[in-house]
Amino acid sequence: MQTRNWPSIAQTTALLLVALLALPFGLYSLDFAQGGLRNALPEPHYIRSDNLSANLAIFTHMGTGALITVLAPFQLIAPLRRRFPRLHRWSGRIITAAAVITAIGGLIYIGLRGTIGGTPMDIGFTLYGTLTLLAAIQTYRHARARRINQHNAWALRLFWLAIASWLYRVHYGLWYLITGGLWSNPEFTGAFDLAQNFAFYLPYLIAVEIYLSRRRYRVAVN
Repeated sequence: MQTRNWPSIAQTTALLLVALLALPFGLYSLDFAQGGLRNALPEPHYIRSDNLSANLAIFTHMGTGALITVLAPFQLIAPLRRRFPRLHRWSGRIITAAAVITAIGGLIYIGLRGTIGGTPMDIGFTLYGTLTLLAAIQTYRHARARRINQHNAWALRLFWLAIASWLYRVHYGLWYLITGGLWSNPEFTGAFDLAQNFAFYLPYLIAVEIYLSRRRYRVAVN
């Protein structure tokens, strides 16, 4: 009698849950992006300006960002990878290309207009975009070279960066639910806002590095 692989089942369930929970955010972002590209947003809006390059950058960033947020969890589902390897490869190409576009679009927008939160947010989000760009390139590069271990490690980093925009909103939603918005303000200059400039992605990446380090150690001693 075949025993169930409970860790794999738990991982698959968690990834599907993440995709399901992130779906409304992804659909909203996609709708917002197409509205911005069609110049159909209500006036005035703080994101849109008279700078056409900045507008194209930010709304393209939002559209492709919505795509990677929803699709990235499926790339880590092992049964899907094993059963549909060709689909995994092609969806991986789409996700990494979309991640590159997302990162570049965000970085261009920050360079042209800056963020609503000023210099601290500019720094935090520029680092986020740079890391996303790096992770996307490395994930694709190692896959092409058949360096599977390195590819898997970078794909895991890219996953957390891909869903980080959604996690940013989750953090705020939970914080306001628990504290009523303590240390946060519309200018994004409160203590919580300043921490959030980095907290929506860096702690998760640190956790990934700890996990990868422990996995390498287990392989080395066995």
